[in-house]
Amino acid sequence: MTDLSVETLINQLTEALAPLFYTDDQPIIVGIETGGYRIAQALHEKLSPDTELGKLNITFYRDDYTKIGLHPTVKPSSLPGTIDGKTIVLVDDVLYSGRTIRAAMNELFDYGRPEKILLVILVDRGGRELPIQADFIGTRLPLENNQQIKLEGTDELKLSILHTDD
Repeated sequence: MTDLSVETLINQLTEALAPLFYTDDQPIIVGIETGGYRIAQALHEKLSPDTELGKLNITFYRDDYTKIGLHPTVKPSSLPGTIDGKTIVLVDDVLYSGRTIRAAMNELFDYGRPEKILLVILVDRGGRELPIQADFIGTRLPLENNQQIKLEGTDELKLSILHTDD
């Protein structure tokens, strides 16, 4: 059985990412609202980089916002300083179709031109619709179409697998 302990997965990702932060030109960690940002906060706390944590709200960059509507409390993205020529460690909780990551990259390029974007994902559930893959993955967990993974909690994060009706 795959370990769904968020703390264990974050520790594994921290260990894998640590060598990137042994340089003077440290990457900028950027989390995608909301789940990705919570994972990014945990990674930022454990890695203690010299750079501030960034946050992306991709609401206006989604290709499905006309179907799902806009959340009434859309907050702006915030990135620390310039991202031109920097390495961005882009963090999200679940990678599924790849559309969220595409939207996040579109928004990042509105802020500048990073040298490199490394994608960190807590759970890769498969089912890609776009040619996007993660550079660092906590765990792979293939799910059926009627299942979703949800990240819950604030102090202690946990993953739940939900069953949806078709």
